[in-house]
Amino acid sequence: MDLSLTDDEREIRDWVRTFVKKEVMPLEPEVLVRERRGERGITAEQYAGLQATARKAGFFGIQTPTEYGGMGLGAVAAALIQAELGRSFVPFYFAGDADNILFDATAEQQATYLVPTINGDRKSCFAITEPGAGSDARAIRTSAVRDGDEWVISGEKTFITGGNEADFVMVFAVTDKAKGADGGVTCFLVDRDRGWTSQPIDTMGEWGPAQLTFDGVRVPHSAILGTEGHGFDLAMRWIGKGRYLLPARALGACERLLEMGMEHARNRVTFGEPIAERQAIQWMVADSAVEIEALRWLVLTAAWQIDNGIDSRQAQSVAKLYGGVKANEIVDRVLQMHGGMGYTRELPVERWYRELRLLRIYEGTDEIQRRTIARNLLRGHASVRGHLG
Repeated sequence: MDLSLTDDEREIRDWVRTFVKKEVMPLEPEVLVRERRGERGITAEQYAGLQATARKAGFFGIQTPTEYGGMGLGAVAAALIQAELGRSFVPFYFAGDADNILFDATAEQQATYLVPTINGDRKSCFAITEPGAGSDARAIRTSAVRDGDEWVISGEKTFITGGNEADFVMVFAVTDKAKGADGGVTCFLVDRDRGWTSQPIDTMGEWGPAQLTFDGVRVPHSAILGTEGHGFDLAMRWIGKGRYLLPARALGACERLLEMGMEHARNRVTFGEPIAERQAIQWMVADSAVEIEALRWLVLTAAWQIDNGIDSRQAQSVAKLYGGVKANEIVDRVLQMHGGMGYTRELPVERWYRELRLLRIYEGTDEIQRRTIARNLLRGHASVRGHLG
C-alpha cells in the first residue's frame, strides 16, 4: 500500500500551508475584534484581496472542471487544501467554485447562474431545511403550485448557509404531494428580486445562517433545475457532495489547537515545573494526537475512494461522525489545558470551541451519520472489513 502523496499533492498542500500562515492567520486578531462588535469575519475588501492573491498563483475553482476555468483537482487534493484552511478560524475559501448540482443546469441557466457564480459575480444558497424538516428532508412542506407557465412558491426554509448574502437560491418545494419525495419534489432557481426574503438567525457561533420566506413567489417554468419531480435526487447529491471536506477542515483546526495546547503546556509553570511534565497533560496530548492521526486517514481514505471511483458514502459518514465528535473532544481538552484563560475571550480557544460544535449538527447530525452507518452495515451495503473486505 502506497500511502504517500504525489508530488503535485504535496506541492499544492505546501503552497496552501504557506498562504494560510502568511496571509490568513495574521488576520485572526482583527476577526476576533470584529466579531465582538457583531461583525462577521473579515471585510469584503480583505476577502477579495486574499482571493485575488491566491488566483494569481493559480488557485481558483479547486474542484471546478478545467473547461469552466477551474483547477479540476481531485478529492484528495481538495481534502488536503481544506485541512490547511482549517488551521485558521478566519472564514476563507478560494474563489471559483459553484454548487455541484448547478452543473446540471441548462445552457441558458448556466449562463445566468453557474458561470457568474464561478466568476464571483453571483452568490447562491441551497434551501431544503425547514422548521419541521431538518435531517428528515423528505418531510418538507414548502410547496410550488403550477399556474399556467409559472409556479407559485410558498413556505419557509431555515438554517440556510449563505442565505443572507445570496442573490439567488436553489429551493426545493413539493410539486406533487401524492408522489412524496420520490417524484414529487422539484428544485427551482429563484432570484432574490422575485420576492423571497431572508432573516439572520443568531447562533452561539459565527456561522450566520438565515431563515428564508417565500410568500407566493412566482417563477417561470424555465426556473426548474434538472427535471420536474426529481429535486430530491439533486438534494441528496448536493448533501453528499463532500462530507469528507467538513472533517478535513476540522482536522486542520485540531492540529492547530493541539499545537497551541502543547506550546502553552511547555511555558505554563506550576509547582516548579512546566505542566507539560504532568501525566494528566501528557495523556491529553497523546489521546489527541492519536485521534488526529485516525481522523487524517479516515478523511483521506474517503477522498481516495472518490478519486478511484469507489462508493465513498459509508467512508464519508464515518469520517464526518468521527471528525465531529473528536474535534469537540480535542478542543475541550485544549481549553482545559489552558485553564481559566482558555475560557476567556482573550485567547481564541473559546472561539474554536463554539465553531467546532456546529460540526456535529450541520450537513447531517451525529445521529443521522450513526443511522446511515448502521443501516449500511446491517443491510449488507457495507462491511466492517471496510472497502478491502
